[in-house]
Amino acid sequence: MKTVLRNILAVVLGFAAGSLVNMSIIMISGSVIPPPDGVDLSSAESLKTSMHLFGPEHFIMPFLAHAIGTLIGAFLAALIAVNHKFIFAQVIGVMFLAGGIMSVFMLPSPVWFTIADLGLAYLPMAWLGFLLVSKVSKK
Repeated sequence: MKTVLRNILAVVLGFAAGSLVNMSIIMISGSVIPPPDGVDLSSAESLKTSMHLFGPEHFIMPFLAHAIGTLIGAFLAALIAVNHKFIFAQVIGVMFLAGGIMSVFMLPSPVWFTIADLGLAYLPMAWLGFLLVSKVSKK
């Protein structure tokens, strides 16, 4: 029973930590790369109506938020999990991928960003999180 509870905790804490990292990066993104004039980053409606004004540089921080959030979440889940560490890391990757897919439907984005984001920011980062735990565990 202790194993099951710890594995559940791994998923819960991994998802929570990854979400916190994701949202923190999103929150500071406007001060790192300012949005186009007149765009309110805190309003989904403003983002929808002004997405055509965004250049490639405006997609760097969202990609990093998705990738680093997933990486941290998967790393933590794999670190805490008692067994099947790869599976728990990938569970976090799939959870964040589901959020990324929902985001694609809620906010329009260029096709190149959608492909890069969905293809590189989630499952590969979860795999990398697992690999990092494997390296740390060997030492």
